[in-house]
Amino acid sequence: MAIKTLGGIEMTKMYRKSVLTVASLGMAASVLAGCNSNAEETGDVEEFKGTITIWDGPRWPDEDDNKFHWLEEKIAEYEEANEGIEIEMVQVPWAEMGDKLGVAIAGKGWPDIAPVDISGSAISIDHIEQGVVEPLDAYIDDEAKEDFYENALDAYTYDGKLYGIPNSITLHTMLLNLDLFEEAGVTPPENGQWSYDEFLSAAKELTFDRDDDGETDVYGFSTYIMPGYYEAWPFFYKNGGSPLNEDMTEFTFDDPETIQAIQDLADLKLTENAAPETHGGNDVGGTFQAWANEEQRTVAMQPWATWAIGAAQGAYPTNFMVAEYPTGDEETSKTIGGVGGWTMFHQDEDANKKAAVADFMQFISTADEQVTMAQNYGVFPARISAAEQDPFAENPEMARAMEMSEQVVMLPRHPEWRKIDEAIQTELQLVFNGEKTAEQAMADAKVVVDGLLE
Repeated sequence: MAIKTLGGIEMTKMYRKSVLTVASLGMAASVLAGCNSNAEETGDVEEFKGTITIWDGPRWPDEDDNKFHWLEEKIAEYEEANEGIEIEMVQVPWAEMGDKLGVAIAGKGWPDIAPVDISGSAISIDHIEQGVVEPLDAYIDDEAKEDFYENALDAYTYDGKLYGIPNSITLHTMLLNLDLFEEAGVTPPENGQWSYDEFLSAAKELTFDRDDDGETDVYGFSTYIMPGYYEAWPFFYKNGGSPLNEDMTEFTFDDPETIQAIQDLADLKLTENAAPETHGGNDVGGTFQAWANEEQRTVAMQPWATWAIGAAQGAYPTNFMVAEYPTGDEETSKTIGGVGGWTMFHQDEDANKKAAVADFMQFISTADEQVTMAQNYGVFPARISAAEQDPFAENPEMARAMEMSEQVVMLPRHPEWRKIDEAIQTELQLVFNGEKTAEQAMADAKVVVDGLLE
C-alpha cells in the first residue's frame, strides 16, 4: 500500500426492495464469466499487475485515532491475496472531495476509485456522458443486483446502466440532548414526533441563562448553511417545498410556503433569540462541538446525518435521543437521504486493470463489510443481506433513525445541481445573516437558477 500527500495531508480514505451478492477475493473474475463471455472486453483480474488508486475520506477512528484504518486493513488483505497488485490510497477530507475531484477531472488525473455518487455534487450526468465514469454492468449481473435496495441502485443508475456500487444509505435526523431538556424542564417529543409549533416552543424554553449573569448560556437550536450540506433543508420541505419541480425545469423554492419555512428557521436567531449568532454560518465542526463536546453543550438540538449518532455514542458520549424533523403544513415529516458507494473512473485500454478495479470495489462492498460500516460509521446497509443481519439490534438510536427511511426525499439529480445548490445556499446564508428576507433571497436565487435550467 502506497502513501501519498494531497493538499498537505498524509495519504494512506430509504429502504425499498431490490443489491449485490458481492463475495470477496477474485470474485470479479467469476462474475465476469457468468455475465459476459468476451474475455478481452471484461479482462482477467489474475493477469493484472500494477497499481490501483483509490480516494477515501475519514471514517471511524481506531484506538490510535486513525480514521483510515478500515480501508488500510482491506487494502492489506487484498494485496496479500493478489500478488503484483498495489493499492494506493489517497486521504481526502470529505468537505474537499468534490472540489479536488473537479480539479482532477479537469486535468484528466482522476483516481481509479472514489467514494462519490452521481447526483451532481461531485459527479454529474454530464461526466457520465463524457465517459469520465465507467459502467459496471459487465461485472455485476442482474442476479447480483437483486441484493441491493432499489433506491440504492437507482442512485447509481443512469440510462439503464449502473455507474457505481452502493455501500451505504444515510439520512438526516434531529438529535436532542436529554440532559439539557431535563435541566430546562422541557419534555421531549413523544417518539420523536412533533409539529413545528411544538418544536419552536421547545427551542425557546431550551434557551436559558444558567448562572443568572444576564448572558444566555444554552440555546435551543442551531445548524449551519453551506453548499453541499443539507442538515437544514428538511425544515424547508415542511410545508411541501422542493428546490425544483418534478421534471427539473422550474425553480420552486420561491413559492410562499417554502419562503415561510426558510424564514421560520432563520428567525430562530433573528427574532426568537432561540439560536446562537453562529446559526446559519458555515462552521461545521464548531456547530457540532457546541452540541456534542461535554465542555460546551451550549445547544440542545441540532440536525445531523446519521454519522453523528455514532459520534454521540462513542467519541462524544452524550445522553440523547433521535427525533424526526418537525412537520408543518405537511402531515408527515420529511428528511433528506443519500446513498454512498464507490465509483470507477475512466480506464484506458487495459481490460485486465479494469477488471481488477471492479474486483477490489466488490471486495470492499460485501455484506459483511457493510455491516461493519453500519455498526461503526452510522450508516445503513445498501445490501439486503447486510440489513438482514440486523446490525442495529443493540443500537436503538440507529434503529429509530432507520425507521425514518420511509420519509426520505432525494435531492434533484440535475447535471447542474452543484451550481444550483451553490446559488441557493449562498442566498440562504444571507437570510440567516439577516441581510435579506427569505423572499428577497429566493427571488435572487431564482434568477441564477433559471439561467442554469435553460
